[in-house]
Amino acid sequence: MNDHTPSFDDEPDYDAGPDLVAEPPHPINWNLLTAHDLEQELLELNRWVDWLRHTYGLPASVIPPYWHRHPELLWELSALHLHWLCAYDPDQNGSAPLGWHRDFADARQRLRDWVTASGTRLDRDRPTRQTTWPGEQPADHMDETPITNRDEDIVQFVLDQVHQRQDAEDAFYASIDEHTGEIHDHRDGHEDG
Repeated sequence: MNDHTPSFDDEPDYDAGPDLVAEPPHPINWNLLTAHDLEQELLELNRWVDWLRHTYGLPASVIPPYWHRHPELLWELSALHLHWLCAYDPDQNGSAPLGWHRDFADARQRLRDWVTASGTRLDRDRPTRQTTWPGEQPADHMDETPITNRDEDIVQFVLDQVHQRQDAEDAFYASIDEHTGEIHDHRDGHEDG
């Protein structure tokens, strides 16, 4: 695990164009990233979202301060970011930016819908409510919390997510038998071979 605190210094200048990307754009499956990649991708997406909201003057009803705490917003913004990277690639067709703006209009409406459903606002946040299906345990009631310092929260959020992902990776690697390469399941107190 990285022992450094995420930094927003040395932010890329998005006005300079997408040629700052070191590798070709690719879809991100947030569920499958390593701890290191998760940290890098969260920080990169955060920089881009900040650029996007300032460039287009987007209100909190489209991109709220705690968007990162709502998976539905993270996935939507991640897809929009990928689309932007591809549309503004120097090798792209000249009409690609118009296609991105058309899709951006659709995405803004979806983002408004996600924000309305999630309950996150400019000055307060609560986890997105989950519908309990028959037979499931009811979800815990989640209270709203005030948003006092967004920058501190994103840094702590990234640290927490990276730590959780690193713990999961460590547990996975610890479950591998070094002699056979088999994965042992220790959840039930016994090893399955």
